Amino acid sequence: MDLEKETTGIIAELGFEAEIERLRGAIDAWIGTASTELQEALRWQFSGSSKYYRPLTVFSCYRALHGPAIPETVIQAAVAVELFHNMSLVIDDILDRSRERRGKSTLHCRFGKLPALMASGYVVADGYRMVIDDKFSIELLSELMKRLGAAECMQWRLRRKPLGVEDWRTIAGEDTGSMFEVCACLGARSEDLRAYGHLLGLLYHGCDDVADVRGLQALGGGGMEDIRDGILTLPAAIAIRDARVAEMFVSGRSGDETELLHAFEAQLPEAERYLDGILDQAMKEAELFSEEASGLVALAAKVRGLSST
Repeated sequence: MDLEKETTGIIAELGFEAEIERLRGAIDAWIGTASTELQEALRWQFSGSSKYYRPLTVFSCYRALHGPAIPETVIQAAVAVELFHNMSLVIDDILDRSRERRGKSTLHCRFGKLPALMASGYVVADGYRMVIDDKFSIELLSELMKRLGAAECMQWRLRRKPLGVEDWRTIAGEDTGSMFEVCACLGARSEDLRAYGHLLGLLYHGCDDVADVRGLQALGGGGMEDIRDGILTLPAAIAIRDARVAEMFVSGRSGDETELLHAFEAQLPEAERYLDGILDQAMKEAELFSEEASGLVALAAKVRGLSST
């Protein structure tokens, strides 16, 4: 399915068409006022398809606790999160040496590494400026920046280690988990939904891991950055219980990538079952809020569907 059509359908099903349009309009207006030195690069970065799961988490959590009308303060917080998310994508693409993201050149390949790095800093600075009068959001976004930085270092420090699923859960919980935790708190305007956001982030990270392996299978093994770099994905954490697979994973020998991919593919059913368990936990957290939980349950179900796309 075309990503843009799929995203449009999900936004409509969750009932946030107007809010996402406000968010898109705010991002377009911000780019229009950006420095002419970086404007073209920023327009390139934000013109691609986005699944918008982070702002959708902000909006869903606000609605679950406070009612249907999303105030401008929450819209601005969601815009800032989307900016911070794009900063992390730019850095990830440089670290992974990725040449494409969602069918178009990555920012550093299109404009060069220096403009990409400077654009990422520019984005964060203006993200903070957007919520300058909202101390609650500033505190959460600062938490996010610190945790993302530490998580990236931890993930790279633990490359090619024969670790397990609980270790994967720790890494994923500080990486994607921290992002969705913060989104849940920004939306709830409190800590009430932090545990739900954490589980949603784990689910998103794990579904992305599984979808990557499925995509590699469909593409014949192209674009195998995580396997090349020895990143502990969920399928990898399960597969390296086998001593022979663990030895290949740890060694990083050139030529083992295809065999490792096959080993990871073989563990996809177990990875899917593990993700179903995380989904159940997330839904139980959502259901603590009784009738208001329907939007949170629907959002978790949509995230769970990512592993098949």
